[in-house]
Amino acid sequence: MALNAQSVAQNKAISNEMPTINNYSSDNGKGNPKDSNHKEQETNESKKWLFPFILVTSLFFFWGFVHNLDPILIPHLRKAFNLTDLESSLVDSAVFIAYFVMALPAGYVMRKYGYKSGILIGLVLFGIGSLLFVPAANSLQYVYFLGALFVIACGLTFLETAANPYVTILGPAETATKRLNFSQSFNGLAAFISPTVIGPIILSGKNLTETEMASMSSTELNTYLASEAASVKMPYLILGLIILAVAVVFYFTNMPDVKEDDNEGGEGSSFGSALKSMKLRWGIVAQFFYVGAQVCVASFFIKMATTTAGIEEVTAAKFLGFFGLAFMLGRFAGTFLMQYIHARKLLIIYATINILLTIIAITGSGMIVVYTLIAIAFFMSIMFPTIFSMGIDGLGHNTKIGSSLIVMAIVGGALLPPVLGLISDATGSIQMGYLVPLTCFAVILLFAFNGHKANKA
Repeated sequence: MALNAQSVAQNKAISNEMPTINNYSSDNGKGNPKDSNHKEQETNESKKWLFPFILVTSLFFFWGFVHNLDPILIPHLRKAFNLTDLESSLVDSAVFIAYFVMALPAGYVMRKYGYKSGILIGLVLFGIGSLLFVPAANSLQYVYFLGALFVIACGLTFLETAANPYVTILGPAETATKRLNFSQSFNGLAAFISPTVIGPIILSGKNLTETEMASMSSTELNTYLASEAASVKMPYLILGLIILAVAVVFYFTNMPDVKEDDNEGGEGSSFGSALKSMKLRWGIVAQFFYVGAQVCVASFFIKMATTTAGIEEVTAAKFLGFFGLAFMLGRFAGTFLMQYIHARKLLIIYATINILLTIIAITGSGMIVVYTLIAIAFFMSIMFPTIFSMGIDGLGHNTKIGSSLIVMAIVGGALLPPVLGLISDATGSIQMGYLVPLTCFAVILLFAFNGHKANKA
Protein backbone atom coordinates (compact mmCIF):
# COMPACT_ATOMS: atom_id res chain seq x y z
CA MET A 1 0.00 0.00 0.00
CA ALA A 2 2.94 2.30 0.05
CA LEU A 3 2.52 2.83 -3.60
CA ASN A 4 -1.18 3.54 -3.18
CA ALA A 5 -0.24 6.67 -1.30
CA GLN A 6 2.53 7.30 -3.77
CA SER A 7 -0.08 7.59 -6.51
CA VAL A 8 -1.48 10.72 -4.88
CA ALA A 9 1.93 12.24 -4.43
CA GLN A 10 3.24 11.79 -7.94
CA ASN A 11 0.48 13.97 -9.36
CA LYS A 12 1.93 16.89 -7.41
CA ALA A 13 5.16 16.75 -9.40
CA ILE A 14 3.36 16.28 -12.70
CA SER A 15 0.62 18.88 -12.46
CA ASN A 16 2.79 21.82 -13.47
CA GLU A 17 4.23 20.11 -16.54
CA MET A 18 1.14 18.62 -18.18
CA PRO A 19 1.95 16.83 -21.44
CA THR A 20 -0.10 17.50 -24.54
CA ILE A 21 -2.07 15.05 -26.66
CA ASN A 22 -1.70 15.40 -30.39
CA ASN A 23 -5.01 15.88 -32.14
CA TYR A 24 -6.90 15.74 -28.82
CA SER A 25 -6.92 19.38 -27.72
CA SER A 26 -10.39 20.60 -26.85
CA ASP A 27 -9.90 24.05 -28.36
CA ASN A 28 -7.26 25.04 -30.89
CA GLY A 29 -8.32 28.64 -30.82
CA LYS A 30 -10.43 28.39 -33.94
CA GLY A 31 -14.15 28.73 -33.95
CA ASN A 32 -16.68 29.57 -31.30
CA PRO A 33 -16.78 27.22 -28.28
CA LYS A 34 -20.55 27.47 -28.41
CA ASP A 35 -20.64 26.24 -31.95
CA SER A 36 -22.47 22.93 -32.32
CA ASN A 37 -19.63 21.44 -34.35
CA HIS A 38 -17.23 22.26 -31.56
CA LYS A 39 -19.48 20.60 -28.99
CA GLU A 40 -19.82 17.55 -31.18
CA GLN A 41 -16.02 17.41 -31.48
CA GLU A 42 -15.64 17.56 -27.69
CA THR A 43 -18.19 14.76 -27.31
CA ASN A 44 -16.33 12.60 -29.80
CA GLU A 45 -13.03 13.30 -28.05
CA SER A 46 -14.54 12.32 -24.70
CA LYS A 47 -15.66 9.02 -26.19
CA LYS A 48 -12.14 8.43 -27.52
CA TRP A 49 -10.73 9.07 -24.05
CA LEU A 50 -13.27 6.91 -22.22
CA PHE A 51 -12.09 3.39 -23.09
CA PRO A 52 -8.35 4.17 -22.64
CA PHE A 53 -9.25 5.78 -19.31
CA ILE A 54 -11.14 2.65 -18.21
CA LEU A 55 -8.17 0.48 -19.19
CA VAL A 56 -5.65 2.64 -17.34
CA THR A 57 -7.90 2.83 -14.28
CA SER A 58 -8.04 -0.97 -14.17
CA LEU A 59 -4.28 -0.95 -13.61
CA PHE A 60 -4.74 0.82 -10.28
CA PHE A 61 -6.91 -2.06 -9.12
CA PHE A 62 -4.55 -4.75 -10.39
CA TRP A 63 -1.40 -3.41 -8.76
CA GLY A 64 -3.30 -2.68 -5.54
CA PHE A 65 -4.61 -6.24 -5.63
CA VAL A 66 -1.20 -7.90 -5.98
CA HIS A 67 0.48 -5.54 -3.49
CA ASN A 68 -2.03 -6.46 -0.83
CA LEU A 69 -1.36 -10.16 -1.34
CA ASP A 70 2.17 -9.70 0.02
CA PRO A 71 1.05 -9.63 3.69
CA ILE A 72 -0.78 -12.91 2.94
CA LEU A 73 2.28 -14.44 1.30
CA ILE A 74 4.60 -13.66 4.19
CA PRO A 75 2.90 -15.86 6.83
CA HIS A 76 2.07 -18.45 4.19
CA LEU A 77 5.62 -18.83 2.93
CA ARG A 78 6.95 -18.65 6.47
CA LYS A 79 4.91 -21.76 7.22
CA ALA A 80 5.49 -23.52 3.89
CA PHE A 81 9.28 -23.19 4.13
CA ASN A 82 9.64 -23.05 7.92
CA LEU A 83 11.17 -19.57 7.73
CA THR A 84 12.24 -17.19 10.46
CA ASP A 85 10.67 -13.71 10.60
CA LEU A 86 13.85 -12.29 9.08
CA GLU A 87 13.75 -14.73 6.18
CA SER A 88 10.04 -14.15 5.51
CA SER A 89 10.61 -10.38 5.43
CA LEU A 90 12.65 -10.87 2.25
CA VAL A 91 9.29 -10.90 0.42
CA ASP A 92 9.16 -7.14 1.00
CA SER A 93 12.82 -6.74 0.13
CA ALA A 94 12.33 -8.47 -3.24
CA VAL A 95 9.41 -6.17 -4.07
CA PHE A 96 10.79 -2.82 -2.99
CA ILE A 97 14.31 -3.36 -4.25
CA ALA A 98 12.71 -3.84 -7.67
CA TYR A 99 11.03 -0.44 -7.33
CA PHE A 100 14.34 1.14 -6.38
CA VAL A 101 16.24 -0.49 -9.25
CA MET A 102 13.63 0.06 -11.97
CA ALA A 103 12.36 3.56 -11.12
CA LEU A 104 14.83 5.45 -13.32
CA PRO A 105 14.79 2.95 -16.23
CA ALA A 106 10.98 3.07 -16.24
CA GLY A 107 11.05 6.86 -16.39
CA TYR A 108 13.51 6.73 -19.28
CA VAL A 109 11.26 4.37 -21.25
CA MET A 110 8.28 6.71 -20.77
CA ARG A 111 10.23 9.69 -22.04
CA LYS A 112 11.77 7.80 -24.96
CA TYR A 113 8.92 5.61 -26.17
CA GLY A 114 5.76 6.96 -24.53
CA TYR A 115 3.32 5.84 -21.88
CA LYS A 116 1.70 3.04 -23.87
CA SER A 117 5.04 1.28 -24.38
CA GLY A 118 5.78 1.57 -20.68
CA ILE A 119 2.38 0.15 -19.77
CA LEU A 120 2.83 -2.80 -22.15
CA ILE A 121 6.27 -3.61 -20.71
CA GLY A 122 4.84 -3.38 -17.20
CA LEU A 123 1.90 -5.65 -17.96
CA VAL A 124 4.09 -8.29 -19.62
CA LEU A 125 6.48 -8.35 -16.65
CA PHE A 126 3.56 -8.40 -14.21
CA GLY A 127 1.92 -11.29 -16.06
CA ILE A 128 5.11 -13.33 -16.44
CA GLY A 129 6.01 -12.83 -12.78
CA SER A 130 2.57 -14.07 -11.71
CA LEU A 131 2.87 -17.17 -13.91
CA LEU A 132 6.30 -17.88 -12.41
CA PHE A 133 4.54 -18.71 -9.13
CA VAL A 134 3.54 -22.05 -10.67
CA PRO A 135 7.10 -23.37 -11.26
CA ALA A 136 8.18 -21.74 -8.00
CA ALA A 137 5.56 -23.74 -6.10
CA ASN A 138 6.54 -26.91 -7.97
CA SER A 139 10.21 -26.42 -7.12
CA LEU A 140 9.59 -25.94 -3.39
CA GLN A 141 12.41 -23.35 -3.41
CA TYR A 142 11.79 -20.10 -1.52
CA VAL A 143 14.27 -18.18 -3.66
CA TYR A 144 12.15 -18.83 -6.75
CA PHE A 145 9.18 -17.16 -5.08
CA LEU A 146 11.38 -14.14 -4.36
CA GLY A 147 12.46 -14.09 -8.00
CA ALA A 148 8.83 -14.16 -9.18
CA LEU A 149 7.96 -11.31 -6.83
CA PHE A 150 10.91 -9.30 -8.12
CA VAL A 151 9.68 -9.71 -11.72
CA ILE A 152 6.15 -8.69 -10.71
CA ALA A 153 7.44 -5.60 -8.90
CA CYS A 154 9.56 -4.60 -11.93
CA GLY A 155 6.34 -4.64 -13.94
CA LEU A 156 4.47 -2.66 -11.30
CA THR A 157 7.19 -0.01 -11.36
CA PHE A 158 6.54 0.57 -15.05
CA LEU A 159 2.78 0.59 -14.54
CA GLU A 160 2.81 3.07 -11.68
CA THR A 161 5.32 5.33 -13.39
CA ALA A 162 3.09 5.46 -16.47
CA ALA A 163 -0.47 5.25 -15.17
CA ASN A 164 -0.42 8.12 -12.65
CA PRO A 165 0.56 10.87 -15.11
CA TYR A 166 -1.32 9.25 -17.99
CA VAL A 167 -4.65 9.49 -16.15
CA THR A 168 -4.11 13.21 -15.75
CA ILE A 169 -3.92 13.78 -19.51
CA LEU A 170 -6.74 11.47 -20.59
CA GLY A 171 -9.28 14.26 -20.70
CA PRO A 172 -9.65 17.96 -19.92
CA ALA A 173 -6.91 19.45 -17.74
CA GLU A 174 -9.42 21.07 -15.39
CA THR A 175 -10.71 17.64 -14.27
CA ALA A 176 -7.32 15.91 -14.09
CA THR A 177 -7.21 15.76 -10.29
CA LYS A 178 -10.74 14.39 -10.11
CA ARG A 179 -9.88 11.64 -12.59
CA LEU A 180 -6.74 10.68 -10.69
CA ASN A 181 -8.58 10.50 -7.37
CA PHE A 182 -11.26 8.35 -9.00
CA SER A 183 -8.63 5.97 -10.38
CA GLN A 184 -6.81 5.82 -7.07
CA SER A 185 -9.99 4.78 -5.29
CA PHE A 186 -9.61 1.38 -6.97
CA ASN A 187 -6.36 0.94 -5.02
CA GLY A 188 -8.39 1.11 -1.84
CA LEU A 189 -11.00 -1.27 -3.21
CA ALA A 190 -8.24 -3.79 -4.03
CA ALA A 191 -6.72 -3.35 -0.57
CA PHE A 192 -9.99 -4.55 0.93
CA ILE A 193 -10.87 -7.30 -1.57
CA SER A 194 -7.43 -8.90 -1.96
CA PRO A 195 -6.88 -10.19 1.60
CA THR A 196 -10.53 -10.91 2.35
CA VAL A 197 -11.24 -12.90 -0.83
CA ILE A 198 -7.87 -14.42 -1.79
CA GLY A 199 -6.49 -14.73 1.74
CA PRO A 200 -8.70 -17.71 2.69
CA ILE A 201 -7.76 -19.44 -0.58
CA ILE A 202 -4.02 -19.20 0.05
CA LEU A 203 -4.03 -19.63 3.82
CA SER A 204 -4.98 -23.19 4.74
CA GLY A 205 -5.45 -22.54 8.44
CA LYS A 206 -3.23 -25.55 9.22
CA ASN A 207 -0.54 -24.57 11.69
CA LEU A 208 1.60 -27.47 12.84
CA THR A 209 3.85 -27.06 15.83
CA GLU A 210 7.53 -27.95 15.66
CA THR A 211 6.78 -31.06 17.71
CA GLU A 212 4.08 -32.18 15.26
CA MET A 213 6.35 -31.56 12.28
CA ALA A 214 9.20 -33.45 13.95
CA SER A 215 6.95 -36.45 14.52
CA MET A 216 6.01 -36.66 10.82
CA SER A 217 7.85 -38.89 8.39
CA SER A 218 9.83 -37.22 5.63
CA THR A 219 7.16 -38.24 3.11
CA GLU A 220 4.34 -36.80 5.23
CA LEU A 221 6.30 -33.61 5.85
CA ASN A 222 7.09 -33.11 2.18
CA THR A 223 3.45 -33.72 1.28
CA TYR A 224 2.35 -31.13 3.83
CA LEU A 225 4.86 -28.54 2.68
CA ALA A 226 4.06 -29.19 -0.99
CA SER A 227 0.34 -28.70 -0.37
CA GLU A 228 1.03 -25.43 1.45
CA ALA A 229 3.24 -24.12 -1.35
CA ALA A 230 0.79 -25.24 -4.04
CA SER A 231 -2.10 -23.14 -2.71
CA VAL A 232 -0.66 -20.02 -4.35
CA LYS A 233 -0.60 -21.53 -7.84
CA MET A 234 -4.21 -21.09 -8.88
CA PRO A 235 -4.68 -17.46 -7.69
CA TYR A 236 -1.47 -16.29 -9.33
CA LEU A 237 -2.04 -18.36 -12.48
CA ILE A 238 -5.45 -16.75 -12.98
CA LEU A 239 -4.05 -13.31 -12.17
CA GLY A 240 -1.18 -13.78 -14.65
CA LEU A 241 -3.51 -14.83 -17.46
CA ILE A 242 -5.83 -11.88 -16.79
CA ILE A 243 -2.91 -9.44 -16.82
CA LEU A 244 -1.56 -10.81 -20.12
CA ALA A 245 -5.07 -10.59 -21.60
CA VAL A 246 -5.23 -6.95 -20.51
CA ALA A 247 -1.85 -6.41 -22.20
CA VAL A 248 -3.30 -7.72 -25.46
CA VAL A 249 -6.26 -5.34 -25.16
CA PHE A 250 -3.88 -2.43 -24.52
CA TYR A 251 -1.81 -3.39 -27.54
CA PHE A 252 -4.76 -3.24 -29.91
CA THR A 253 -6.33 -0.15 -28.34
CA ASN A 254 -5.73 3.21 -29.99
CA MET A 255 -4.27 5.24 -27.14
CA PRO A 256 -3.82 9.03 -27.34
CA ASP A 257 -0.37 10.08 -28.57
CA VAL A 258 1.37 11.75 -25.64
CA LYS A 259 4.42 13.93 -26.00
CA GLU A 260 6.00 15.34 -22.90
CA ASP A 261 7.01 18.97 -22.79
CA ASP A 262 10.29 18.73 -20.95
CA ASN A 263 11.34 22.35 -20.94
CA GLU A 264 11.15 22.61 -17.18
CA GLY A 265 14.27 21.39 -15.52
CA GLY A 266 16.26 21.35 -18.73
CA GLU A 267 18.94 23.84 -17.71
CA GLY A 268 20.56 24.22 -14.33
CA SER A 269 18.96 21.17 -12.75
CA SER A 270 21.13 18.54 -11.11
CA PHE A 271 21.13 16.12 -8.22
CA GLY A 272 23.67 18.25 -6.41
CA SER A 273 21.68 21.46 -6.63
CA ALA A 274 18.46 19.65 -5.73
CA LEU A 275 20.03 18.15 -2.62
CA LYS A 276 21.00 21.61 -1.40
CA SER A 277 17.36 21.92 -0.33
CA MET A 278 16.92 21.09 3.35
CA LYS A 279 13.27 20.30 2.64
CA LEU A 280 14.24 17.69 0.07
CA ARG A 281 16.87 16.09 2.29
CA TRP A 282 14.37 15.82 5.12
CA GLY A 283 11.75 14.54 2.68
CA ILE A 284 13.99 11.72 1.43
CA VAL A 285 14.77 10.58 4.96
CA ALA A 286 11.17 10.84 6.13
CA GLN A 287 9.85 8.96 3.10
CA PHE A 288 12.39 6.19 3.62
CA PHE A 289 11.15 5.68 7.17
CA TYR A 290 7.48 6.12 6.30
CA VAL A 291 7.45 3.42 3.62
CA GLY A 292 9.45 1.19 5.95
CA ALA A 293 6.87 1.74 8.70
CA GLN A 294 3.90 1.05 6.45
CA VAL A 295 5.38 -2.13 5.04
CA CYS A 296 6.44 -3.36 8.48
CA VAL A 297 3.00 -2.83 10.01
CA ALA A 298 1.10 -4.38 7.10
CA SER A 299 3.43 -7.29 6.36
CA PHE A 300 3.52 -8.58 9.92
CA PHE A 301 -0.13 -7.81 10.65
CA ILE A 302 -1.19 -11.46 10.46
CA LYS A 303 1.71 -12.61 12.66
CA MET A 304 0.80 -9.95 15.23
CA ALA A 305 -2.90 -10.85 15.12
CA THR A 306 -2.40 -14.60 15.48
CA THR A 307 0.26 -14.19 18.18
CA THR A 308 -1.27 -11.52 20.39
CA ALA A 309 -4.99 -12.15 19.87
CA GLY A 310 -4.83 -15.92 19.33
CA ILE A 311 -7.08 -15.82 16.25
CA GLU A 312 -6.75 -18.11 13.23
CA GLU A 313 -4.73 -16.86 10.27
CA VAL A 314 -7.77 -16.93 7.97
CA THR A 315 -9.62 -14.68 10.40
CA ALA A 316 -6.56 -12.47 10.64
CA ALA A 317 -6.57 -12.14 6.85
CA LYS A 318 -10.11 -10.79 7.03
CA PHE A 319 -9.01 -8.20 9.56
CA LEU A 320 -6.17 -7.34 7.20
CA GLY A 321 -8.88 -6.41 4.70
CA PHE A 322 -10.25 -3.94 7.23
CA PHE A 323 -6.70 -2.64 7.62
CA GLY A 324 -6.75 -1.76 3.89
CA LEU A 325 -10.23 -0.30 4.19
CA ALA A 326 -9.12 1.91 7.09
CA PHE A 327 -6.20 3.14 4.99
CA MET A 328 -8.57 4.13 2.18
CA LEU A 329 -11.03 5.85 4.52
CA GLY A 330 -8.16 7.64 6.21
CA ARG A 331 -7.10 9.09 2.88
CA PHE A 332 -10.57 10.52 2.24
CA ALA A 333 -10.84 11.83 5.79
CA GLY A 334 -7.39 13.40 5.63
CA THR A 335 -8.18 15.11 2.35
CA PHE A 336 -11.33 16.56 3.92
CA LEU A 337 -9.53 17.72 7.08
CA MET A 338 -6.83 19.47 5.05
CA GLN A 339 -9.46 21.99 4.03
CA TYR A 340 -9.41 23.19 7.64
CA ILE A 341 -6.06 22.08 9.05
CA HIS A 342 -2.71 22.81 7.43
CA ALA A 343 -1.14 19.64 6.01
CA ARG A 344 2.01 19.95 8.16
CA LYS A 345 -0.02 20.33 11.35
CA LEU A 346 -2.16 17.37 10.41
CA LEU A 347 1.00 15.33 9.81
CA ILE A 348 2.20 16.27 13.30
CA ILE A 349 -1.12 15.14 14.79
CA TYR A 350 -1.22 11.89 12.84
CA ALA A 351 2.43 11.02 13.56
CA THR A 352 1.91 11.65 17.28
CA ILE A 353 -1.21 9.47 17.32
CA ASN A 354 0.62 6.66 15.54
CA ILE A 355 3.49 6.80 18.01
CA LEU A 356 1.00 6.30 20.83
CA LEU A 357 -0.87 3.57 18.94
CA THR A 358 2.36 1.70 18.18
CA ILE A 359 3.28 1.76 21.87
CA ILE A 360 -0.11 0.18 22.60
CA ALA A 361 0.53 -2.45 19.90
CA ILE A 362 3.88 -3.29 21.50
CA THR A 363 2.62 -3.50 25.08
CA GLY A 364 -0.97 -4.66 24.60
CA SER A 365 -2.56 -8.06 24.19
CA GLY A 366 -5.70 -9.58 22.74
CA MET A 367 -7.93 -8.01 20.12
CA ILE A 368 -6.95 -4.52 21.25
CA VAL A 369 -3.69 -5.04 19.33
CA VAL A 370 -5.58 -5.93 16.14
CA TYR A 371 -7.83 -2.89 16.41
CA THR A 372 -4.82 -0.72 17.17
CA LEU A 373 -3.04 -1.86 14.01
CA ILE A 374 -6.13 -1.05 11.95
CA ALA A 375 -6.19 2.42 13.54
CA ILE A 376 -2.51 2.88 12.63
CA ALA A 377 -3.45 2.26 8.98
CA PHE A 378 -6.03 5.05 9.16
CA PHE A 379 -3.50 7.56 10.49
CA MET A 380 -0.74 6.48 8.08
CA SER A 381 -2.88 7.25 5.05
CA ILE A 382 -1.91 10.89 4.49
CA MET A 383 1.79 10.50 5.21
CA PHE A 384 3.28 9.60 1.83
CA PRO A 385 1.64 12.40 -0.19
CA THR A 386 2.16 14.96 2.57
CA ILE A 387 5.85 14.13 2.96
CA PHE A 388 6.20 14.13 -0.82
CA SER A 389 4.65 17.56 -1.35
CA MET A 390 6.60 19.10 1.54
CA GLY A 391 9.85 17.57 0.27
CA ILE A 392 9.61 19.00 -3.27
CA ASP A 393 8.26 22.36 -2.18
CA GLY A 394 10.27 25.22 -3.67
CA LEU A 395 12.51 23.04 -5.86
CA GLY A 396 11.53 24.85 -9.09
CA HIS A 397 13.50 23.46 -12.02
CA ASN A 398 14.78 20.64 -9.76
CA THR A 399 11.26 19.34 -9.10
CA LYS A 400 11.61 16.28 -11.35
CA ILE A 401 14.91 15.26 -9.80
CA GLY A 402 13.58 15.81 -6.29
CA SER A 403 10.49 13.79 -7.09
CA SER A 404 12.59 10.89 -8.37
CA LEU A 405 14.76 10.91 -5.24
CA ILE A 406 11.76 10.86 -2.91
CA VAL A 407 10.14 8.04 -4.89
CA MET A 408 13.38 6.07 -4.75
CA ALA A 409 13.29 6.45 -0.96
CA ILE A 410 10.64 3.72 -0.94
CA VAL A 411 13.62 1.37 -0.68
CA GLY A 412 12.91 1.75 3.03
CA GLY A 413 10.23 -0.86 2.40
CA ALA A 414 13.00 -3.27 1.41
CA LEU A 415 15.48 -2.56 4.19
CA LEU A 416 13.45 -1.98 7.36
CA PRO A 417 11.20 -5.10 7.46
CA PRO A 418 14.28 -7.37 7.77
CA VAL A 419 15.31 -5.28 10.78
CA LEU A 420 11.91 -5.94 12.33
CA GLY A 421 12.30 -9.64 11.55
CA LEU A 422 15.78 -9.70 13.06
CA ILE A 423 14.54 -8.12 16.31
CA SER A 424 11.59 -10.51 16.43
CA ASP A 425 13.81 -13.56 15.96
CA ALA A 426 16.36 -12.33 18.50
CA THR A 427 13.79 -11.51 21.21
CA GLY A 428 11.23 -14.18 20.41
CA SER A 429 8.58 -11.45 20.33
CA ILE A 430 7.01 -10.02 17.20
CA GLN A 431 5.73 -7.14 19.31
CA MET A 432 9.27 -6.06 20.14
CA GLY A 433 9.92 -5.96 16.40
CA TYR A 434 7.39 -3.14 16.19
CA LEU A 435 9.98 -0.89 17.77
CA VAL A 436 11.00 -0.38 14.14
CA PRO A 437 7.76 1.34 13.00
CA LEU A 438 7.73 3.20 16.34
CA THR A 439 11.12 4.67 15.47
CA CYS A 440 9.90 5.44 11.95
CA PHE A 441 6.91 7.43 13.19
CA ALA A 442 9.23 9.37 15.51
CA VAL A 443 11.39 10.33 12.50
CA ILE A 444 8.26 11.43 10.61
CA LEU A 445 7.27 13.60 13.57
CA LEU A 446 10.70 15.24 13.52
CA PHE A 447 10.26 15.87 9.80
CA ALA A 448 6.87 17.45 10.40
CA PHE A 449 8.44 19.85 12.92
CA ASN A 450 11.63 20.65 10.98
CA GLY A 451 11.30 19.48 7.38
CA HIS A 452 9.30 22.49 6.22
CA LYS A 453 12.13 24.90 6.96
CA ALA A 454 14.11 26.46 4.14
CA ASN A 455 17.91 26.55 4.08
CA LYS A 456 19.44 29.14 6.33
CA ALA A 457 21.06 32.01 4.52
